[in-house]
Amino acid sequence: MKARHAAEASRLTDIPNIGKAGAADLRLLGIERPAQLANCDPYALYARLCARTGMRHDPCVVDAFISAVRFMQGEPARPWWHYTDERKRRLASPP
Repeated sequence: MKARHAAEASRLTDIPNIGKAGAADLRLLGIERPAQLANCDPYALYARLCARTGMRHDPCVVDAFISAVRFMQGEPARPWWHYTDERKRRLASPP
């Protein structure tokens, strides 16, 4: 069952929008506990995942990472696609 609040998430798969594959991606990056996400940059996580695996992952993975990080920072659970427009705007802008 997915957590309704960050404090209820004890496993990565308790986080809304994070299933088995997303949890495996996070573990590959050294994230073992949900609380670790609160201090992460979701865009940096995505870049590290792509570098670590040697492939460009679907950009929707960024959306899932944004939703997971924000949830663990205390925001309400939102579907991953809630963050798609934000991701598109940010990645379209020069750094």
